[in-house]
Amino acid sequence: MRIADSWRKIASNDLAVLVLWATALVLLHTVTNSQYGFHRDELATIDDAHSLAWGYVAYPPITPFLARVAFILFGPSLIGLRTLAAVAMGLVLVLTGLMARRLGGGRQAQVVAALAATIGGVAFSGGTLFQYVSFDYLWWVAAAYFTVRLLASADPRWCLALGTAIGLGMLTKYTMMFLVVGIAAGFLFTPARRYLRSPWLWYGIALSFLIFLPNLLWQIQHHFVSLDFLNSIHARDIRVGRTDRFVPSQFWIATNPATVPLWLAGLFYLFANKDGKRYRPIGWMFIVPFMLFVIGRGRPYYMAPGYPMLLAAGAVWGERWVASLSSRRALVVRRTAWMALAIGGLVDAAIVLPIALPGSLWWRFADKANGGNFNEEIGWPELVQTVASIRDSLSVEERSRLGILAADSGQAGAINLYGPTLRLPRAICGMNSHWLRGYGDPPPETIIVVGMSRDFAQNTFESYQIAGHIKNRFGLENSTISHADIFVCHGLRQPWPRFWQEFQYYGRAFQSCCYGAS
Repeated sequence: MRIADSWRKIASNDLAVLVLWATALVLLHTVTNSQYGFHRDELATIDDAHSLAWGYVAYPPITPFLARVAFILFGPSLIGLRTLAAVAMGLVLVLTGLMARRLGGGRQAQVVAALAATIGGVAFSGGTLFQYVSFDYLWWVAAAYFTVRLLASADPRWCLALGTAIGLGMLTKYTMMFLVVGIAAGFLFTPARRYLRSPWLWYGIALSFLIFLPNLLWQIQHHFVSLDFLNSIHARDIRVGRTDRFVPSQFWIATNPATVPLWLAGLFYLFANKDGKRYRPIGWMFIVPFMLFVIGRGRPYYMAPGYPMLLAAGAVWGERWVASLSSRRALVVRRTAWMALAIGGLVDAAIVLPIALPGSLWWRFADKANGGNFNEEIGWPELVQTVASIRDSLSVEERSRLGILAADSGQAGAINLYGPTLRLPRAICGMNSHWLRGYGDPPPETIIVVGMSRDFAQNTFESYQIAGHIKNRFGLENSTISHADIFVCHGLRQPWPRFWQEFQYYGRAFQSCCYGAS
């Protein structure tokens, strides 16, 4: 009886129900997240986490900081690292449900909005990989929730919470600025402009600036190197077509196709329904970033964290609309909606969650749909073991001044994660923040070169030889084996300082300097 009474109490509490759904989501990710291995980008972030700073070339400091926290709590555990990302998406689920509640929604609206916000491809990916996308998603939703609390309560003190979310968002991903412009538009173009006269709004702005200030100072100290990085990868994304089809991709990449009617209903509710007029600022918080991403040619997933606020609004409108129907029609609509969410969620889960057998037809289809993410989780321990075997084949003299030069941050991160147990020296790399850490003092004389072309080895060193090849147990091609030859090189053709100055590159855009013709 006591257990039954406890469950009845939980079932009667909206927040408890949302927390149960969030717990189920976190458990789903925890169970499925160990199927493959660390992703290339995760390895780069882990390596940055061992060199904590207020800024990095590729991103602000929050994500490496959280990776460091995960290592303190769980050690070098794949599941442990990704647990933080899964928890972030669990919080997204809860906040979206609470947003629907503050918009006036009942239990049905809250649960529908919460689930709809977390079954999209980007949302599932956010709980599957440890990446800034996960935490950026959380801060956008938190900012939307605090804005709704402000509008619902007319209590300007919520500006402090909003400022905190914005500040943390700026320390996670700079695209938070697009949401900030949307928030400003929402306040200026609606009756919410009255908050401009409140000191609490300006306290919130000051708080967000203070939170972001350490990273801003880091950027000033490093001549805004992240702007060079962002310009570089944006040019690459445009060149390879990653920014194409931004608008159509909103219907099946940024969101789950089954939820499209819901977020369209949210737009209708906020801009065309008198009941939604009070909350119209969150409509502008969606429209303005959306247009900025269209104009600036952003990638499709950039807008994904903007949809939960529309889903919450759409769920509230839908709940009220269903209440106006006859009981029979209402039952049909509810069952259809739940069936659509269930089918849509299962389809996206089958594609995005790392559950397919590597190399299988299912795996190849899912990997292609995910932009090759699964591919980048295969083969890293084998790469490091191969490098260690090559090191063991060298003479004592060669090993005394040995360096490992990696083509990208993922390879360097893998060597620096798995290498210590094999007594390998730390890898050096010219990519992103790895370049800032230099090449060591004294500089190496014998170099194991990983992931680069024969042309690079020939043009950069006086002598070289192929010492091994990279492969993985599945026989799959990815960035670990894009250049499978591993070289042992001697005699850098120019002084180390000059070579290192010319060796800096961003993302994978400038790696022709390393890869060459192969």
